[in-house]
Amino acid sequence: MSDDLILGRKDQHLDVVLSGGGRHALASGFDDWRFVHEALPDLDHAKIDLGADFLGRRLQAPLLISAMTGGPARAEAINARLAEAAQHLGIALAVGSQRAAIEGGATGGLDRSLRDRAPDTPILANIGAAQLTRGFGVEQARRALDMIGADALMVHLNPLQEACQPEGDRDWWGVGAALQALIRDLDAPVIVKETGAGISAVTAQRLIAMGAAGVDVAGAGGANWGLIEGERATDVMDKAHAAAFAAWGIPSARAIAEARNALPEALIIGSGGVRDGVDVAKAVRLGADVVGMASGVIQAATESTEAVVAHFQTVIRQLRTVCFCTNAANMAALKRVPLLSVK
Repeated sequence: MSDDLILGRKDQHLDVVLSGGGRHALASGFDDWRFVHEALPDLDHAKIDLGADFLGRRLQAPLLISAMTGGPARAEAINARLAEAAQHLGIALAVGSQRAAIEGGATGGLDRSLRDRAPDTPILANIGAAQLTRGFGVEQARRALDMIGADALMVHLNPLQEACQPEGDRDWWGVGAALQALIRDLDAPVIVKETGAGISAVTAQRLIAMGAAGVDVAGAGGANWGLIEGERATDVMDKAHAAAFAAWGIPSARAIAEARNALPEALIIGSGGVRDGVDVAKAVRLGADVVGMASGVIQAATESTEAVVAHFQTVIRQLRTVCFCTNAANMAALKRVPLLSVK
């Protein structure tokens, strides 16, 4: 596939997301849970510790700016703003797919300038699992890491998107074996993520057994990449095909809880339809070590670094207030507070 086609497709993806399209018909599941309010907390709101350890660094809050993408002109500005915001806030950053940059296209700001903007930030490089049987291997993974000075590699799983994408990679025979070989041979941590349809507990166990450093369950409830591909499709049959998957996937809250139950000690990242700091807190209580946010911040990322910072400052303030109103002095305590199902 040509670089121009890949980059043009990324711009189309961004346009759909910014217009509010491609939203999941399934809810994330966070609204099915409620915290038990503590009317007499024994805490100083200002002294609550929101910190979390991630990839050998200490985050100021358990937050990851999840992968975003776009064509090179817009992506360069977006990536710069996200890196600057992550550094300012003390949170982690995962970049969008580096496929085009590795294959020789425009980098979209995915170069060493990203590390310069965020010297203290855990940064995750990104390649697609589907490319692992199409010429991508350890060499390309190392290039992705070196390109931005990343701490770890994120490999994304997107079978629904590829199946709905008119020019998608639909032959996944051997992808699992290739992923296992990459994890074995790459001298850097590999985190495996979905892109909005969720990772089941069984698959999460399989990935950790392969040696993955962690999984990002990326459940249903936010962007639906099958629908996004349907919206950018021009053929009526492609659109009809994608529309049937509006409610496909594992809701994020369920995916987090089931992955944690199956893998008590593993690194679990929870993402997919996380709207605010209350959802972040619920994700942590259900089992996430770090919580990813993407589509909710993309508009801010097209505006300015300050807009991204403001967005996350509100999220962090909300998370702190949840801790205050559940008498949780830190993230370890938050994982133990009462949480009620309202279904």
